[in-house]
Amino acid sequence: MTVSEIGAGARGRNFVVALLALFTAGAAVSMRAVTAVHMQAEFLDPIDPVHAGEMLGTVLGAAFASFALTLFLVSPVLAAIGFRRAFLAAAGFLIVGFAMVAGAGGFGHVYAALLAGMVIQGIGWGLVETTINPLASALYPKERVAHLSTLHAWYPAGLVVGSLIGLAVDGSGMAWRWTIAPVALFAVAFAVMAARGSFPPVSASTDAPVSPREMIAATIQNPTIFFWVVLMMFTASTEFAPGQWVDVALSQIVGMRGILLLAYVSGLMFVMRHFAGPLVARLGNVGLLMFSAMLATIGLFALGSADSPVTALLAATAWGFGVCYFWPTMLATVAERYPRSGTVVFGLMGSAGALCTYLVLPYLGAIYDQARLAAAGGDPAVLASAQGPLLHHILTEAASAAFRAVALIPLVLIFVFAGVAIADRMRKNGKGSAA
Repeated sequence: MTVSEIGAGARGRNFVVALLALFTAGAAVSMRAVTAVHMQAEFLDPIDPVHAGEMLGTVLGAAFASFALTLFLVSPVLAAIGFRRAFLAAAGFLIVGFAMVAGAGGFGHVYAALLAGMVIQGIGWGLVETTINPLASALYPKERVAHLSTLHAWYPAGLVVGSLIGLAVDGSGMAWRWTIAPVALFAVAFAVMAARGSFPPVSASTDAPVSPREMIAATIQNPTIFFWVVLMMFTASTEFAPGQWVDVALSQIVGMRGILLLAYVSGLMFVMRHFAGPLVARLGNVGLLMFSAMLATIGLFALGSADSPVTALLAATAWGFGVCYFWPTMLATVAERYPRSGTVVFGLMGSAGALCTYLVLPYLGAIYDQARLAAAGGDPAVLASAQGPLLHHILTEAASAAFRAVALIPLVLIFVFAGVAIADRMRKNGKGSAA
């Protein structure tokens, strides 16, 4: 079935499957963030309280690592799998991964079970991301930026709902594992819709339909693609890493649960991503990316100094506005610049972003641990027994160190995107070539 043979109603239903799948993936990400504090307290602190933060970062990062690997391996062969089967497999992996994390306490090696569950979740998430971007590109070839931004608005919508589910479970006194149940139901829902849907061929996702071999060849022949891949590593880690860490780092020092900041920021992202079209028309893709990097830098530095609900919300607002357009705009930019690379370039970009997040999360955890220990005078016993003002001081120093470290990433991006904008203008004036 070709795109032209799919009616407006069927096209809309296909798009809804993609929206719900990404919504589910977003809910899973916030579920991991809201349960992270429980996993650390129940499983990781008893194992090694001095390095529990780094261990937690590794557990959370495992989902990003398998997400990256899945994108990299599956994107070139998505045409052979097809959209429907990819959606069904994504739902299956997500559900199994949720169950693995929920039942981690029943395994002999809890840390290994947590890692395995996160890896399986990451595979499901990677299949979602592998599938939805080329599907949206195939369904709306003349409105890619607008529809990719609308599509990716449902990722933060999932973050909001997952955060609220986690808070509701915590408030009810139920075990934190029950947070997983509603998210698993979302996965069942999009699997049922996908099983009943009629999808276009994957080859329709590019303006110049090519085979997987031709996509790979086109990618290799355009080395500037890898410049954008590196930039995607920076933009994605600016968005994802702080989001996974905000509840752990800020809940005890700003007077509110940090996960509420993630829910708030995600709500902003949901709204703002629907306005990507006018902003791109005014600023251009690269201009929007540069402006986003400025706001993200300000927001992350401010999060490192937040000490109350008001300052935390103000900082989170700047960070949220900064990161909300990174992912869809980067994807749309490479799709426009390298159309013959097809799904391969989508896979490269997504896997690079997730891989860098996987690397950054344990690094943030290590910085957090080191700052905690330093604030405790280098004495693990003091760290383990700290309470009251001393504990507040230790956690404040740790949060400040972690957020200010990651703020350096978008700070660098400001200058890089400025350079790309200058190169693009020179190319248009016939004086050079741009990346």
